Amino acid sequence: MRLMRRRRLILFLLVLVWVVGMCYFLTNSTGNRNSSPQETDIFTRDEAQTGPTNQDLQENQETSREIPKEREEEEEFDKRKISDLDPIKYIVENGFHEGDDAYAKNAYNIKKSDQLPVDREVPDVRDQQCKSQVWPHDLPTTTIIICFHNEGRSALLRTVISALNRSPPHLLKEIILVDDFSSDPKDGRRLLKLPKVKLIRNTKREGLIRSRVKGANLARGEVLTFLDSHCECNKNWLEPLLLRIKESPKTIVSPIIDVINLDTFDYLGSSADLRGGFGWNLNFKWDFLPPHILAERQGKPTLPIKSPVIAGGLFSVAKKWFETLGKYDMQMDVWGGENLEISFRTWQCGGAMEIIPCSRVGHVFRNRHPYQFPGGSMNVFQKNTRRAVEVWMDDYKRYYYAAVPYAKNTPYGDIEERVELRRKLRCRPFKWYVQNVYPELKLPSDESTKSFGEIKQGNQCVDTLGHMRGQTIGLFECHGAGGNQMWSLTKSSLLKHETMCLGVNDGKATEPVQLLDCDENNSMQHWEYEKATSRLRHKPTSLCLSSDKHKTSGLTLEQCNGSAFSQHWAFEVNL
Repeated sequence: MRLMRRRRLILFLLVLVWVVGMCYFLTNSTGNRNSSPQETDIFTRDEAQTGPTNQDLQENQETSREIPKEREEEEEFDKRKISDLDPIKYIVENGFHEGDDAYAKNAYNIKKSDQLPVDREVPDVRDQQCKSQVWPHDLPTTTIIICFHNEGRSALLRTVISALNRSPPHLLKEIILVDDFSSDPKDGRRLLKLPKVKLIRNTKREGLIRSRVKGANLARGEVLTFLDSHCECNKNWLEPLLLRIKESPKTIVSPIIDVINLDTFDYLGSSADLRGGFGWNLNFKWDFLPPHILAERQGKPTLPIKSPVIAGGLFSVAKKWFETLGKYDMQMDVWGGENLEISFRTWQCGGAMEIIPCSRVGHVFRNRHPYQFPGGSMNVFQKNTRRAVEVWMDDYKRYYYAAVPYAKNTPYGDIEERVELRRKLRCRPFKWYVQNVYPELKLPSDESTKSFGEIKQGNQCVDTLGHMRGQTIGLFECHGAGGNQMWSLTKSSLLKHETMCLGVNDGKATEPVQLLDCDENNSMQHWEYEKATSRLRHKPTSLCLSSDKHKTSGLTLEQCNGSAFSQHWAFEVNL
């Protein structure tokens, strides 16, 4: 009896060990199979990720492709035709349905987008000299990389089709789509029927920055061309970009970005007299070209435009130079700030940023984010921006923190690797960048200035309105270009615009303020900015600057009222 019990116990233990061992094996095997260093799926015929129907399985066998490695796979890859994809079927499967909010999912009119042909003609808005230019045949090849997350199918397809139709076939090596974990994997998978298209799907949300690097790592073209997923390439858009990189391999080039109206999807040509810029809050803005550059370009509209920064959504860069420069900062999240970081890095480390006027690409500019940012969009933007600031801006970072003081509370992670990259590349200081690349960036004088930049009230700014001495001032929509909206409050209490100062003659309530010749000894020109109440107080009268009557009388002095929005002002930078 005792022997029988012992045998049963031994048998039980053996079974238990076998069960535990099998569980460990299966768990470990599954973990290895599902994980990858880049947390990315490159689909093959037998790897369906979404519980497909029989039809889906059949389509997956027909369309899903691994990045081709063998000759026969490459030949099959090259045989695909645009006509292999039914665009209407693709769009309708996950498109607009009557009763839906046309703007809810994508922050543009998806109903209108779905109604348009995916291969529509767009107006050729290039300068005549660009239209008559003959482009060389022998240019470097490019890989186009398009990252997307829950993009409207019609907009995504129109981006891909325009790139295929308007790019010389011998220059377009491939189009790599990076699906950043969209809700419907078929958004990207269906597009594998198109020629030259390859697909990567992230197994979790990575964001634009890391997704672009994944696409770049697999690219085989000599040049990387990044496009947003709601664009339309115009005629001969690619050749000018590739030619400039062939001439200057360390230059990152951007097309002129035309506007696709988010409501009507009309294609509107943008001015060729703009370049990228920023204020001390490090928000990107468009600057008009300085007069001396306009003079240099007179009669030469095809010349590249050197730009302090680029918008970041659309550009081309030699793959070797992109890799030498350190690609993107992989600890930046989603998107935001990466365009400034790569611009600073390129200029300071021996390269250049340019806009190429003969290259035109349309882009849908949205006025809100259609998707969620992990941690919130403002925190993500501030984290990314702080990483750029701390690595590249040296002592000039104090102006950013003066403009955005609450950014100091946003953690930005470890930057040691990026600092080491800067040291390894022997990059120039930010002072060189300010003096040689962006001398138009206005610098507040720490010795004489207390506050600096735009004086905002909501989306309106204090503006001279082009008026001269002895005339009033008013409000105008903030444009970020400085000029008539650039002010400084000095430590001697003068509120200055260039050589003129704000003041009054009598100091009576309701009196309009005027532009006067600056005089530190004239107390009627003395002001104090109260940060706690956001009021601009006229010191000799204790009255406050008000916009209450700006439509009829300009800005005036009024009795101070802490609850009146018309008396609340915010300087761009407080030192």
